[in-house]
Amino acid sequence: MKKDTEQKIGQLQMFEQSMQNFLLQKQQLQAQLIELESALKELKTKNEAYKIVGNIMVASKKDELEKDLNTKKETIQLRIKTLEKQENTIKDKAQTLQKEVMKELSEKKK
Repeated sequence: MKKDTEQKIGQLQMFEQSMQNFLLQKQQLQAQLIELESALKELKTKNEAYKIVGNIMVASKKDELEKDLNTKKETIQLRIKTLEKQENTIKDKAQTLQKEVMKELSEKKK
C-alpha cells in the first residue's frame, strides 16, 4: 500500500475520533438543554424560586432566574449548532477522503 494511502487512512481514523467527540459533546449539551427547559417549565408554576450557588440554595427573584436560565439555554443551543456545523464539515471531508482511498485501493487491485 502506498504511503500516501496509509496517511489518508490515518486521517480517516482521526476524522472518526473527531466525530465521536462531537457526538459526545452534543449529547452532553442536549442533556443540559433538557434540564434547563425542565427548570424553566417548573419555574412558571411556582411562586418562589431558588438558585443553586455552590453547595447551597439561595432564594432568587423569579424573573432574574428565568432570564439567567434563558440565557444559558440560548448559549447551549448556539454551542450545539456550532458543533453540528463542525461535525458536518468533518463528515464532508471524511467522505471525500474515503472516496479517494477506495479509488486508490481499487486501482491497486487491477
